[in-house]
Amino acid sequence: MQVRSYAKINWALRITGKRPDGYHDLETLFQTISLHDTLAFRRADAFSFDCDVPWLPRDESNLVVRAVRKLGTPPVSIALTKRIPSGGGLGGGSSNAAATLVALNEMFAMGRNRNELASIALELGSDVPFFLVGGTAFATGRGEMLTPMPAAAPIPLLLVFPKERVSTAQAFSQIRRYSAPLGIDRYRAILADDLLAHGDELVNDFEPSVFAQLPHLAEIKDALRGAGGAWSAMTGSGSTVVGAFRSQAQRDAALEELRGRWNARVQAAESVQALGVTITAEAQRSHRGATE
Repeated sequence: MQVRSYAKINWALRITGKRPDGYHDLETLFQTISLHDTLAFRRADAFSFDCDVPWLPRDESNLVVRAVRKLGTPPVSIALTKRIPSGGGLGGGSSNAAATLVALNEMFAMGRNRNELASIALELGSDVPFFLVGGTAFATGRGEMLTPMPAAAPIPLLLVFPKERVSTAQAFSQIRRYSAPLGIDRYRAILADDLLAHGDELVNDFEPSVFAQLPHLAEIKDALRGAGGAWSAMTGSGSTVVGAFRSQAQRDAALEELRGRWNARVQAAESVQALGVTITAEAQRSHRGATE
């Protein structure tokens, strides 16, 4: 079985307070994008996990391995092809974990419903439940209280991946001020109007502290706007910076203009309304044939 594991961006991310359990409350608008990893699953005599990125952990610190343990499936071999950079605020590890839950639940006919998978997903990480939903979603709490939102038309994006990586735990530890939430009705109105025209409300509360430590990220954000972006922001806790454009032509022109700057990878993508995890049609046909 082969599964696409999509990245996400945050159109907005407000930190609204700190909880007694040590976690932070947040309000965010998630969005899946076309950039994705691929995971291949095969029945096996013993569990194994491999990845085309040599330095990626293969032990219990990897969310894929932890997802397998949580489900308690028969032995399986997993091969991960990475395209989503780690530590970039794009949710790659969380997406991989969700993909593992969905794929193995299907492969071994475990019968776990969406709520059961979401409960396991939250044990793995705050972002993991979103990837069971995908598309555009409003989230509160730790990010696990999700409401699907009206689908927006595909929006051309430009992603800039700096070499530096940002620790999510460290980013949270540096939050000193909290924002008032906008509320779901306001986000619905923004989506119904013109998402990219509301950049003053589509903010990321991690930016001030992260930009203070990595000032060239602020330069990247400004450069994306200067190259024609209608909106730009850091996604998640960073370090990826995203620009959104009114047309593919504008996005592609910006790609040519910014390619090679800051010694950073620059890549085109689009917003997508797909689930955060998609079992490929070929894999579905193959799986049905094996079980019939």
